[in-house]
Amino acid sequence: MTPIESIRLSEKAKLQLITMKRRTGIANWNVICRWAFCLSMQEKSIPPDEVIPADSSIEMSWRTFAGQTDQVYLGMLLVRADRDGIPMEKQALAHYFRLHLHRGISYLTGVHGAEDLTGLLGLASASDGVGM
Repeated sequence: MTPIESIRLSEKAKLQLITMKRRTGIANWNVICRWAFCLSMQEKSIPPDEVIPADSSIEMSWRTFAGQTDQVYLGMLLVRADRDGIPMEKQALAHYFRLHLHRGISYLTGVHGAEDLTGLLGLASASDGVGM
């Protein structure tokens, strides 16, 4: 059982995802969210702790987010949370996941973000993160 059952994004993240859908041609929110999560996870720093509103209409289950590789994404989250000293409690892990997801979504559309699908692939191959 995963500590994250449902993921509701902020309105800001929704608008950023709309931008990424337009730029890349990727049709599904969950696919872009996977890219975003991985992008944030490759950053060495811990995402800043903040309250992220769940005020958009975008909501997906963990299974929709992670797909058939849900154990891989969960493993990534648990290993990173342990390394960063995050308590292995459901609420703490869910919050930590949301911090990574929203940071990654911001990275995708930020100054060093992707302007198209080729740019998105370039972010994935960057060895040092997003120019951070």
